[in-house]
Amino acid sequence: MFQRFSTNTLSLLLLIGVALLFIELFFFNSGLVFTLIFFSFLIFIGRKQYESTFGKILFGFGCIVLFFTVLNMFAFRFLAIALVILFFIHYQKSKEEPEYLSPQFGDENINALPEPIVKVEPLFQNKFFGNQQTSESPYQWRDINIHGGVGDRVIDLSNTVLPEDAVISIRHIVGNIKIYVPYEVEVHVHHSSLLGRATIFHKRHTKLFNESISYYTEGYGVNTPRVKIVTSVVSGDIEVKRI
Repeated sequence: MFQRFSTNTLSLLLLIGVALLFIELFFFNSGLVFTLIFFSFLIFIGRKQYESTFGKILFGFGCIVLFFTVLNMFAFRFLAIALVILFFIHYQKSKEEPEYLSPQFGDENINALPEPIVKVEPLFQNKFFGNQQTSESPYQWRDINIHGGVGDRVIDLSNTVLPEDAVISIRHIVGNIKIYVPYEVEVHVHHSSLLGRATIFHKRHTKLFNESISYYTEGYGVNTPRVKIVTSVVSGDIEVKRI
């Protein structure tokens, strides 16, 4: 649907929505800030204790209240109306300028063929809610580059064969990150946190507040295999340990 619109148009729409959200929260309905924080916290606690009945109740109640709270926000209504308008614009353009499909024939000149590339399925997908972890059975390594919302991420490198240089990049909102590294693997960790704790091997930070930390093993620059870990969380802990 949106392929007829430029990225600039969609980005402008998103920026207007975010601006309206901040104006509504801080100038016209400041009580919503507390409501959003409180019920987001209930969802977080419920997700952490989801195996219990109490956790399920907290999680479900928080999701329902947060959902209807967002529906009643002016910024959400603006985005909904804008999307409807974009849909009708798209529909009108498709009537005036229908898309024609024509068969594509092979080019006899092999030099004109596109360069062959191979699609690689990622180990993790971007996931806003829920936990993710690597397989407990042996798996083929693929670099990780994801962002998430609420939940924990567990990566066990002992069940795979790492290349000379591997990369793990995780950007997360709320939740813990655990990475288990074999003893023969060199490691470089760069972690940013708004609020949380960090345990990098024997180094512990019991209180991180809007801080960035970085560690690397002594042989990282010369030995292989090695893995570079870049993580950032709004609220949550990170643990990198040997296994």
